[in-house]
Amino acid sequence: MMLDLQLIWAGLIATAVLLYVTLDGFDLGVGILFPFAKSKEERDVMMNTIAPVWDGNETWLVLGGGGLLAAFPLAYSVLMPALYLPVLLMLAGLILRGVAFEFRFRARNRGRKFWTQMFAGGSILTALAQGLILGGFIQGVTVADNRFAGGPFDWLTPYTLLVAAGIVVGYALLGGTWLMMKTSDNLHGDAKRWTLISAAGVAVLLAAVSVATLFVHPRIADRWGFDASAGLAVDWATLAPLLAIPVLGLAGLAVVFAMARKGSHRWPFVGAMVVFLSGYLGLAASFMPSIVPYDIDFRQAAAPDNALALMLVGTAAILPLILGYTGWVYWVFRGKMDADAGYHH
Repeated sequence: MMLDLQLIWAGLIATAVLLYVTLDGFDLGVGILFPFAKSKEERDVMMNTIAPVWDGNETWLVLGGGGLLAAFPLAYSVLMPALYLPVLLMLAGLILRGVAFEFRFRARNRGRKFWTQMFAGGSILTALAQGLILGGFIQGVTVADNRFAGGPFDWLTPYTLLVAAGIVVGYALLGGTWLMMKTSDNLHGDAKRWTLISAAGVAVLLAAVSVATLFVHPRIADRWGFDASAGLAVDWATLAPLLAIPVLGLAGLAVVFAMARKGSHRWPFVGAMVVFLSGYLGLAASFMPSIVPYDIDFRQAAAPDNALALMLVGTAAILPLILGYTGWVYWVFRGKMDADAGYHH
């Protein structure tokens, strides 16, 4: 039986992106919440909760981006020119927060305050840039003869700014629920408050983005059974099988609200993950099999099968090691973070 290498690689890259968004999302969220901490000691604990895992979480970004270049070079060659500027902003934010992560613990007084601001700023910049990338991807890029044919700022629209705001608040939700799981006492109470506020923001922005997305391109509305030209007339036969996706997201939000109010330690984080999974499934339902909306599908963009097969051999050898190591790190550093333990102690 012949393997469908194109589908396998599309699935691998999609999975890597999902893992990156959810895993790096919570440590970016911790950075976004950094300015709201009440003291240096609280910020130290917040940073220590992500210290063992934050750089490893970015492995999935490398796999997703590198995999796109190697497995779907046509898609990479179209999407990168379309999104160069927000991608550069994202990389600048990641570099800034990485440097700030190390320097903050070595700085004193004024220097520590500066690097605290840089860590928060780098986290916010990264989240905003990723939202602009996602928004630019959803609204589509101009393609002619399999090349990007648009302008350098096509990605900057009211819709992409709305998506960017949603990503920032969504990451704050992940960060707040992570801190509820990893901290105790006063910081746990603060994390509970941040979680509830972020969850309310996510509910509003998720609804706004969902409605706005139906008007971004007629193909999306059609995929979900709406006819935008007829005032969003509904084809229930098309919509009904997809309703499980938004219901899943609503269930995740309900878990976050209910469990956070009770002060639960783990369930709010699970609920937040479910919300992001729902959003990701919604994107998949809207675009598949397109990899460059709305002109190129993943089979058109794929590298030759012999190249995909060779890369799959290497990936099959390395991926279990990455998964095993990642799982081991999370297991070793499970539980609450003490104030007198952690990074550079």
